[in-house]
Amino acid sequence: MTGTVLELLRDRRRQGSSPGHRRDDARLVLLIEGGSSRGAYSSGMTVAVEQLGLLPMFDAVYGSSAGALSAAWLLCGRAESTMHAWWDPTIMRATIDPRRALRGRPVVDTRFLVHTLYTEIVPMGFQEILDSAVEFHPVATDALTGQAVDLHGGISDRADVQAALRASTAMPLLAGGPIGIDGRTFVDAGLSEAVPVRTALAQQATHIVALRTRRTDETASAPSRGERLLLSRWFTRHAPGAAEPWLHRVAVRAEEERLLASHPAALQIRPPVGSVRIGRTERRPGPLRAAVDTGRQAAWNALAGCVEAPLVTD
Repeated sequence: MTGTVLELLRDRRRQGSSPGHRRDDARLVLLIEGGSSRGAYSSGMTVAVEQLGLLPMFDAVYGSSAGALSAAWLLCGRAESTMHAWWDPTIMRATIDPRRALRGRPVVDTRFLVHTLYTEIVPMGFQEILDSAVEFHPVATDALTGQAVDLHGGISDRADVQAALRASTAMPLLAGGPIGIDGRTFVDAGLSEAVPVRTALAQQATHIVALRTRRTDETASAPSRGERLLLSRWFTRHAPGAAEPWLHRVAVRAEEERLLASHPAALQIRPPVGSVRIGRTERRPGPLRAAVDTGRQAAWNALAGCVEAPLVTD
C-alpha cells in the first residue's frame, strides 16, 4: 500500500533520522524516470522533494537518463535554484539543436551539458554529491550486453560523476556515440530501464517513491519502420547488445509498470492526465516551464502530508 511509504517518510522525519542512523530496517529509495526533455516533469518533482526537506529520509536515489541528472541536482541541494535552466532559451538551444545533425554532430550535446553548463554556467555541486549520505545510483545500459548497469560503485571523484551522467544520457544517434568507462561502453539508461525499479529491487529496496515523466494515459510504442531503418546500422556499429531491449521496449516498459504497480510499498507520482505532451527534444520555454511547474505541484500534493509533523533532530 502506498500509505506505508508515506508513513515511513513521516516517521523518519518525525524522528529526525538520517542515513546511518535509522531506527527502522527499511530501505527507502527514490526512483527518477528519464525521457530526455520529458525529464522536466521529474525535475520539477525533485524540486518539491527538496523544498519539503525530504531527501534525508531516503537511503538512495536512482536515476535513469535525464532522471540521473535530476538526481544529481537534488543530491547537491540545487534542484530549485537551477530549475530555470529548463526554460532558459540560450541553454536549451546550446544543449539541443537539430541543425547539428546536418553537420554530423550530436543533436543533444551532453559534453556541453556536463562539462560546460554544469561547471561554468550553472555549476553543479559535484563534491556535495560525493559527500552525500544518501547514495547516488545513476543507471546506464551496457552497449555490448544491453543490460542495465548501476554505476554507483565506480564513482569516487568529480570526473566519475561526469562520466556517469554522460553515460546515463547517451541517447542512440541523438547524443553521439557510447561513453567509455573503465573499458566498457554505455548508452542511455532508458533503453534497458527507463524507471530503475529492477535495479533498486535487486539491491533490496523495500519502499519506493517513483517520480514519473509519463502520464497514466501515455504508453510506450514499438520502434517505427523509420526508426528501425535509421538506427539499425547505429546499433550494429556502436551498441549491438542494446538493440534487443530497444526493439522490445514495449515489453521492457510493461515489466517496469508491473513491478511498480504490484509492489506493496510503492508510491508513483505522475504528471496528471491533460498535462502538456513533451517530446524527447522539446526546447520551447513555455512547455518546459509548464512541465517543471506541473511536476513540482504533483509531487507537492503527494508528499506534503509527510511534513505536517514538526522536524526534530537527534
